[in-house]
Amino acid sequence: MPVIRQLPPQLVNQIAAGEVIERPSSVVKELVENSIDAGSRRIELTIAGGGSDLIRVSDDGCGMTADQLPLAIASHATSKLPDDAALFHIDTLGFRGEAMASIASVSHLTIRSRTAESPEEAEIVVRGGNVESPAPCGCPVGTVVEVRNLFFNTPVRRKFMRSAQTENGHITEAFTRLALANPEIHMVLRVGERVTYDLPPTTNWSQRIAAFFGDEIASSLIRIDSLDGEVRVSGFVCDPSVSRGNARMQYLFLNGRHIRDRSLQHAMGEAYRGLLMVGRHPVCFLRLDMSPDLVDVNVHPTKLEVRFSDAGRVYARLLQSLRHHFLTTDMTMRVGPTPVVSVASDEMTLGSSTDEWGSPAEAAHQQSVIDWARTGSTVSTARLPGAVPEFRPYPGNAAPWDIGSNLRRQEPLTATGPDFAMAEPSGRAAHVAWDSPDFDETPRHDG
Repeated sequence: MPVIRQLPPQLVNQIAAGEVIERPSSVVKELVENSIDAGSRRIELTIAGGGSDLIRVSDDGCGMTADQLPLAIASHATSKLPDDAALFHIDTLGFRGEAMASIASVSHLTIRSRTAESPEEAEIVVRGGNVESPAPCGCPVGTVVEVRNLFFNTPVRRKFMRSAQTENGHITEAFTRLALANPEIHMVLRVGERVTYDLPPTTNWSQRIAAFFGDEIASSLIRIDSLDGEVRVSGFVCDPSVSRGNARMQYLFLNGRHIRDRSLQHAMGEAYRGLLMVGRHPVCFLRLDMSPDLVDVNVHPTKLEVRFSDAGRVYARLLQSLRHHFLTTDMTMRVGPTPVVSVASDEMTLGSSTDEWGSPAEAAHQQSVIDWARTGSTVSTARLPGAVPEFRPYPGNAAPWDIGSNLRRQEPLTATGPDFAMAEPSGRAAHVAWDSPDFDETPRHDG
């Protein structure tokens, strides 16, 4: 009969790496998040060979002492949970203590670090999980992490890596998410010898957005800021004339962490109901801020998925904030393409052309959108899919009575359909989520 045996630590780390380190962009995410947690004001990322040859992250954070370096690459070791109770109110990006051990087990890893109080710098080298003793070295205050020959000892994983151009696209997307979440940090991305992005710190989030997505997006941003006791919604949404064929341009950040939440994505779609044609998706850059006690980020190894203690309230707050803002903003010129019309007076009359709208019912629906955008209400009785609902901002913290039931009635959400289609080019970038199974060889950035 098979004999149960205790797995050696190195094999355990290689198995764990399969969950935490999916591809080079996963390494970038973990290393840059460590730099952010270290209080860095400047972070520089350098990659070569699509990240498989080299990933280097340099920062000016707090650094580590020589005696801390072996713990930095040990499994389940972290400085971010000072006590057991800290797990239930996490305010850092990392906390699991798995990433560095996983990276070290499948690469050639070198860490050089120094603290402001340390008299000398230290370096530690790991080759596929084999740790060498720390040695003195020369480096400024902060930390430099170099990852070379990624997956050199896991040929199956290396075999399934895509081209360098494709992996560069995934890395750039990971960098984009981290840079958008932290506009106060100076962030630099180098691909080989070429600087792709050099983003100085800014207090104007729209400037950081414009640096990635260009003037088309920047000129259509609508500011959102709403506070409901414990939940704040802020950031920007784009007017309906700027939309996409999928949901890839919806960036949602929770307490500085990029997340992926289907219910909140649904709320954004509901807020735009009637302003976008069927099959189009809004472009949003939104931040949610709330007490760490109200959210559980210890759900998935990549920490992309979270669990809210009161998901219905968060859904309602986001939907209410966006809808109320749309109803109190002149959206007449923002609803996008309109049917051919003839203007005989102040009233808009539908023209006879049906080139843009295939039927009188669709034309009537578009007219109701125009009326709604002008006045905040509509008398149209059209009931086409996506028709403008009668909406009135609900007072205080009250949520629509049917939000909970609507969520319960939703069909199971799977990784298929238009949300998982390729992203369209926008401005200077064509962003595709790095974890999409449909990602192909098409580069996502011009750089």
